[in-house]
Amino acid sequence: MVKGKRENPVTRFLRETRSELRKVAWPSRQETTNLTIIVIAVTLTMAASLGFIDYIFSKLFGLLIR
Repeated sequence: MVKGKRENPVTRFLRETRSELRKVAWPSRQETTNLTIIVIAVTLTMAASLGFIDYIFSKLFGLLIR
């Protein structure tokens, strides 16, 4: 067993986390804005597509059930 003072695990975790966050290549404000717009556009496109497909299938199944 190692003699001496053991480091508090919480302190060690916070120190290591801070060190890792300094290594991150953060995106610029412009990159963040552009990527956010892309995510919103893709989300809205997918929602509209799925809504349209759902509408078509509900009408088709409605005709089949009659």
